[in-house]
Amino acid sequence: MGQRGPLVIIGGAEDKTGECRILRRFLDLGGGKHARVLVITVATKTPVEVGAEYVDVFHRLGVDDVRTFDVSTREAANRDSAVQMIAQATCIFFTGGEQERITKLLGGTKVDSALHEAHRNGVVLGGTSAGASMMSSTMIVEGEGETNPRPSIVRMAPGMEFLDGCVIDQHFAQRGRLGRLLSAVAQYPHHLGLGIDEDTAVVVHDGHVLEVIGRGAVSVVDAGGLTYSNLDKVHRDESLALCDVRLHTLPEGCGFLLRERRPIPDFPHWLRQKELSS
Repeated sequence: MGQRGPLVIIGGAEDKTGECRILRRFLDLGGGKHARVLVITVATKTPVEVGAEYVDVFHRLGVDDVRTFDVSTREAANRDSAVQMIAQATCIFFTGGEQERITKLLGGTKVDSALHEAHRNGVVLGGTSAGASMMSSTMIVEGEGETNPRPSIVRMAPGMEFLDGCVIDQHFAQRGRLGRLLSAVAQYPHHLGLGIDEDTAVVVHDGHVLEVIGRGAVSVVDAGGLTYSNLDKVHRDESLALCDVRLHTLPEGCGFLLRERRPIPDFPHWLRQKELSS
């Protein structure tokens, strides 16, 4: 078995017309111009249009081998031809849409197993918006933005389990989603909350080292040191009290160690020191 491939988890609305720094980084990790890209459009109800947009972007960034893959039935997700497409890719990209469509159509299928095997063997997995939320073992399916934390404002479900120990939210600052991410980690305090802004991504190395890239920031909500919560006392639409929750705001150039729950303020320096010591 090879080394686990990187994850590129994007908060949505990534640049597709300018420098395309996030999408370019995704391609670079998967072989650059020699990458074999598979765009999975299962999350969206308009797969032809969304798939064509990403094919155009990746072609413009210099990659010749770009294919789209839509699954509209679980039967299709169990076909050997679908598994073969995944086996041939060096990087696989999940578009936006509805994250629950991804888990309902792919969960437990041959495609699901093939995706995990590919990732374990070094294939790069990327996802934007809904394609970001589904990366974690527990995902936010829907919820209200721009409101205070309450149990009722967020609905959770199992994700695709590419990243352990996290709950991911996207379009984070733009849609005022701190309240719903706090509501999520209040219910799952063993998970870190990752709130990713638009045109911003985390690159996950070795399954636990996060690197922030892009125009915005990543907010990390850590309820591991929570000293008080009224979650067991309030009705679903009443306000939550949460004491001693930690919040880190990390722009490009910063990182985070998931296992140690520790921010890295200067990721390039940390990486150089790590390489020198190894």
